[in-house]
Amino acid sequence: MKPLYSILLALLLCSCNSKLPDAAETSEPLSIFPDYTGVSIPPNIAPLRFALLSPAKEALAVITSAGGEVLVVKARKGEFRIPRAGWKRMTKAGTSLSITVMARNEAWVKYPSFDIDVADEPVDPYIAYRLIEPGYVLWNKMGIYQRRLDDFSESAVMENRMTGNNCMNCHSFCMQDPNRMLFHMREKFAGTITVINGQIEKLNTKTDRTISPLVYPSWHPSGRYVAFSVNQTNQGFHPNDPNRVEVFDAASDVVVYDVEKHEIITSPVISSAASFETFPTFSPDGRTLYFCSAEAHPMPTEFRKVKYSLCSIAFDPDARSFGAATDTLVSAGLTEKSVSFPRVSPDGRFLLYTQSGYGNFSIWHKDADLRMIRLADKTDIPVDVLNSPDVESYHSWSSNSRWIVFSSRRLDGLYTRPFIARIGPDGVPSKPFLLPQKDTGFYHRLMKSYNIPEFVSGKIKVDSRSIAVKAKKDPGINVK
Repeated sequence: MKPLYSILLALLLCSCNSKLPDAAETSEPLSIFPDYTGVSIPPNIAPLRFALLSPAKEALAVITSAGGEVLVVKARKGEFRIPRAGWKRMTKAGTSLSITVMARNEAWVKYPSFDIDVADEPVDPYIAYRLIEPGYVLWNKMGIYQRRLDDFSESAVMENRMTGNNCMNCHSFCMQDPNRMLFHMREKFAGTITVINGQIEKLNTKTDRTISPLVYPSWHPSGRYVAFSVNQTNQGFHPNDPNRVEVFDAASDVVVYDVEKHEIITSPVISSAASFETFPTFSPDGRTLYFCSAEAHPMPTEFRKVKYSLCSIAFDPDARSFGAATDTLVSAGLTEKSVSFPRVSPDGRFLLYTQSGYGNFSIWHKDADLRMIRLADKTDIPVDVLNSPDVESYHSWSSNSRWIVFSSRRLDGLYTRPFIARIGPDGVPSKPFLLPQKDTGFYHRLMKSYNIPEFVSGKIKVDSRSIAVKAKKDPGINVK
């Protein structure tokens, strides 16, 4: 009855502005969580519900659209649970919203209004992510989930309780396609699971000529290939360092997997013992393979000396061949910084990456920030608005190249949370906003991190029970 009451109250107040209380304007800044002031949002996003951080006996939020529509929401315990129906009516593409909060302790006061821009471009309807406790040594519950973005519904794609509480990681989609995905299972029932148009395969990807099973993936736009790194990964812990966890490679190479032939192909140029190569990603036309490369150092004794450059190499999908030399787009020798997680926008115009002081596993490096270059002329695009004093790390693009989702520890320094930002036609981003939830206390209660947020163009419909049966019963296809 409470949600219905809120909607009825909003409609009553909207029908008669005289119902709004007389409130004196205050110069005191408005303090809300999440901070949705001045953000740009897609028209198909769920209501940006927020809480007033200053105590008040009563509070109202008056939402006014550019077209003059008004929605009034009464706070419950300081929380504005904007109804979805009213929000959908207000957030038409290309409009803007002005939000004024009024609160009462002894007398009513009105805070300065803030604006929200509703962009013309929608966002993909789903994101997929892994939820994992950031314990790294003792864990037993994790899963890959999908969230519908125009409401608050979440469903499991796969949970490890179905496969003996093993590790699952590195979920990836071909051009945001929910019908073409993969992820790895480690330890118990180990293998790589691919799902292509409902057909599930289990792959055994360690060969006698690769240093490990396949690790970090990137699909070729054709769906015929997947680029992977192979890594000898180790983990350490710092008792007296802001970067609590250290993940590093003792060796790594880049390879490409042929989905149809179940074969791995590579080149000495991207699989060299003299270098650490990792984090491959294909260009949208499938003719270029980007990756990170660093001079090899003895590990772990010299882990702080390892700094990765952003490189590229030509790829011929018809001949299954690579170029003879690589090109360096961002040189660690010049920046004295390290690159990880390169991702190209689907329109091929921009490349977004993470940069930190050293190493490649930047999700625990507090200095890790997002950076972007324009590929046409290799120039930097200012993206400071995306960054915070804490970690910004993994990121992905929407299918229309107008939105990114990235993980950040800016809320508490411990858990990664998903933030979404609009990317303008010139590549310049807007202020990011926290993925909205049904109630504003959600992130304070959730003791899990959002890992590898990926936009998906539709609902993932594969049956998790079928995946579990395949993982447990099928011996798997041996990759050549």
